[in-house]
Amino acid sequence: MEPVYQRFIPLLNDGASILDAGCGSGRDSLYFHNEGFSVTAFDLSEQLVGLARQHTSLPVQQCAFTHFESSTQYDGIWACASLLHVPLFELPETMDYLASYLKPKGVFYCSFKYGEGEVERGGRRFTNLMESSLLNVLEGTQLTAKEVWQTGDQRADRTEELWLNALLIKKG
Repeated sequence: MEPVYQRFIPLLNDGASILDAGCGSGRDSLYFHNEGFSVTAFDLSEQLVGLARQHTSLPVQQCAFTHFESSTQYDGIWACASLLHVPLFELPETMDYLASYLKPKGVFYCSFKYGEGEVERGGRRFTNLMESSLLNVLEGTQLTAKEVWQTGDQRADRTEELWLNALLIKKG
């Protein structure tokens, strides 16, 4: 993840506040915390929240994207491989809701499996996006694309899979 971190971090001030939306096991939350950032994390999965709490020693919340609540306005939002579980028709509203917790000109990182449409694998739903479909999702939201790029999957058994990465900026 280091190359992706190095695209996100320079857009933040030292000690910035980061919301890790859909934090999973807490890998990225721990990294940002260890780099001196103020991290708030949440995930929907009770099991993953437990792992993240254990792994990071942070007070990880359990909730869905659109049920997250905070009095904080964040400098950055990190949604690594998490929003891809949101149905395509709900993505604009979900991303806009999360962006409401972002300071004006704040940075929002997200990633999706590269492709078109929604698929189900192993009982899990995935929304795949390409550059054009991401731009369609962003229409009418508070977010605009700063940088969009592709990366290969780092897992040995999935080297043929691509990811769409995006750095978005909150308008304003």
